[in-house]
Amino acid sequence: MDHDQRQGAALLRLLPLLWLLPQSWTAPGALTPVWQDDLQNHTFLHTIYCQNGTPSVGLSETYDEDQLFSFNFSQNTRVPRLPEFTDWAQKARDTSAIFFDQQFCQEMIQGIGPHLEGQIPVSRGIPITEVFTLKPLEFGKPNTLVCFVSNLFPPTLTVNWQHHSDPVEEVGPTFISAVDGLSFQAFSYLNFTPTPSDLYSCLVTHEIDGYTAVAYWVPQNALPSDFLENVLCGMAFGLGVLGIIVGLVLIIYFRRPCSGGTSGHLGGAVGKPWEPDTVVHVHIGSVKTAPEVKYEEH
Repeated sequence: MDHDQRQGAALLRLLPLLWLLPQSWTAPGALTPVWQDDLQNHTFLHTIYCQNGTPSVGLSETYDEDQLFSFNFSQNTRVPRLPEFTDWAQKARDTSAIFFDQQFCQEMIQGIGPHLEGQIPVSRGIPITEVFTLKPLEFGKPNTLVCFVSNLFPPTLTVNWQHHSDPVEEVGPTFISAVDGLSFQAFSYLNFTPTPSDLYSCLVTHEIDGYTAVAYWVPQNALPSDFLENVLCGMAFGLGVLGIIVGLVLIIYFRRPCSGGTSGHLGGAVGKPWEPDTVVHVHIGSVKTAPEVKYEEH
């Protein structure tokens, strides 16, 4: 009984601190005018978390579950997930509030965690991993591989990349963001120049239970490269020119006039042309002799 009372007293001492957390409570929404009923709702999440694992503390800011920023606590800077958000990250002026949230979160872990250990169910999420390119695939052009991890809870993980089973060293940071339903997702990026023989793998290890999820990537549905396009264009042009030449040759061949006139010769009349006013009489006697041919001109 005394143990339960001590736990309750510890919780009561920490509850008033919740009101000091900036951006932790959502103010009641105002009445929506009738003309705004058809507007689409959007959600901005500012989430800070701490845990007994790696990373020990983290912050994510998402818009409709798309991560915008994270926070590097060692360098005290907000980190944009995409280069387009760099200007926004530099204009933020809430660093002091973020460190207050970090301190309070760690005090909650150290003060309440040991009392609740073994008394509340521990949730686990099996990571689901997939790999895709950030831009359309074109061989020989720089691109970025994205390893996307979903169904992640708690967000304790390590991400490793391999190329043909060989470890890849130059890997960008891993971004962890919170989504609805007390779950997390993570993104890891790898810059590379694709070739037809590539084989990449992303290995995600859930540190809390040692589970490892592996996703593979091989080139598929690549866009034609500039070299291939030039070769195909050259072949098409060559075939077109060849077709034109063959067509001209055939036209000239069939339109060529006949060489010389038609001459008719009978018997021994050599060189005498056949004329329409020439009459040929053939007389055949009763005796089997050679026919006699006479020419009579009129």
